[in-house]
Amino acid sequence: MLSDNLLKKLNTQINLEFYSSNLYLQMSAWADNKGLSGTAKFLKDHAAEEMQHMQKIFDYIQDTGAMAELGTIDKPEINLENIRDVFEQTYTHEKFITKQINDLVDVTLSEKDFSTFNFLQWYVAEQHEEEKLFKSILDKIDIIGLDGRGLFMIDREVGNIMTN
Repeated sequence: MLSDNLLKKLNTQINLEFYSSNLYLQMSAWADNKGLSGTAKFLKDHAAEEMQHMQKIFDYIQDTGAMAELGTIDKPEINLENIRDVFEQTYTHEKFITKQINDLVDVTLSEKDFSTFNFLQWYVAEQHEEEKLFKSILDKIDIIGLDGRGLFMIDREVGNIMTN
């Protein structure tokens, strides 16, 4: 059984995952508008993956006999200049989500809720992969550059990255 404190934090995480999905979907629209079809596809696919992350927490809460609660999700405010800015913001966002997951894990340990601790280990590993992914994209952008053909190459490379 989830404590009230942990239930509240898990419900907050549901909404953070929803926000992540909306953020990436909005960034996908920006990329599509700029003719960056590979980036748009990647971000749209990533938005769908974030919805799966949300659903997983939602189902876990329900499976414990508690009730998942959906809250208000803020409109993603994006102010993007170029493709590097997209991935700098996603990398920063994923580091924020990692901190939130780590804080949740800390609560499970302090409350000795080992079932939820075990459940969250998937998210710990997933966040490691997310940060690694977005950092690697930034590294490629820095190596290839955004001038001329560089932007085309980056968009093509990002479009070929498989999510999930």
